[in-house]
Amino acid sequence: MFSQVVTKADAIHKLQDQGINPTQQRIVIAQLLFSRPQHLSADQVLMSVQDSGTHVSKATVYNTLSLFAEKGLVKEVIVDPSKVFYDSNTDLHHHFYNVDTGELEDFANSNMAIEAMPELPQGTHLDGVDVIIRVRNTSA
Repeated sequence: MFSQVVTKADAIHKLQDQGINPTQQRIVIAQLLFSRPQHLSADQVLMSVQDSGTHVSKATVYNTLSLFAEKGLVKEVIVDPSKVFYDSNTDLHHHFYNVDTGELEDFANSNMAIEAMPELPQGTHLDGVDVIIRVRNTSA
């Protein structure tokens, strides 16, 4: 997995392109999220941002992540009702979720074939298909 430095100017530009006001907290969160493809919970984002020396409230992190998801900068991956990850890879792909370790891993959309889809409810259209395959570690 690669890691790259996302400059303040890069983060500002990315936010402004999506119509987001680039506040200091949003810039720092953007720099963290877009430095590499990753899956982070809101608590992990909060810890990382605070570790970098930036003061940010938990509410600000949650609101920022929600805004980023709404604008398509990150994808929300809900692995269970109490566990949400924010995925900086917004390309079409699916996930393995290791229930034992809590790790989320990408796999390519091309590695998953869905033969048939159920008939959609009247008045709706398909917006996307997200597959999460839950796995557990094997006992040795």
